[in-house]
Amino acid sequence: MARDGMKAGEAPAPQGLDDRPMALDLPRAELSPAMAAYFAKCEEKIGFLPNVLAAYAHDNAKLEAFAAFYNDLMLAPSGLSKLEREMIAVTVSAANRCFYCLAAHGAAVRQLSGDPVLGDILVMNWRAAALGPRHRAMLGFAERLTLTPHLVEDEDRDGLRAAGFGERDIWDIAAVASFYNMSNRMASATDMRPNHAYHAQAR
Repeated sequence: MARDGMKAGEAPAPQGLDDRPMALDLPRAELSPAMAAYFAKCEEKIGFLPNVLAAYAHDNAKLEAFAAFYNDLMLAPSGLSKLEREMIAVTVSAANRCFYCLAAHGAAVRQLSGDPVLGDILVMNWRAAALGPRHRAMLGFAERLTLTPHLVEDEDRDGLRAAGFGERDIWDIAAVASFYNMSNRMASATDMRPNHAYHAQAR
């Protein structure tokens, strides 16, 4: 039976249009040459501008700070692989039920792992995934830091050490988890919408 004015057999309208990255009506600022080049590079490499960048583009200084922090945490050399960092992003975003980050970083997990099932499991419940001790310790810590940060203690850090993580690795796990807790809250507060392209990537 058709609902909400739809005709029988008619597909529902797409949710979250790419030209409306968030609910706040903030005009784009004049971008610095560096940020304009960064936007052009995104378009060239992935075929679209991620809506999170479009959302931050109302303030060039905030955009630069966000992009620099993201690139350092997620792309710079680390004892954590890029896939592991994306797995943390998805686990934190699942705990926070952040639609934007689950869509965007779920796609990244599918791409980096070559396993669309892993990406979907992490979005729903990381404990259901067939993970080794290293990744179970890593994601358990990220989730604990997200849900009950005041309960994190030496035992939690020792669990990461026992799983093979060094001191810098523990810092990086905490930094990535903390960044996505902030990002999730900004995305939820502004009703940030993921680009449609994320939903179909690496399926």
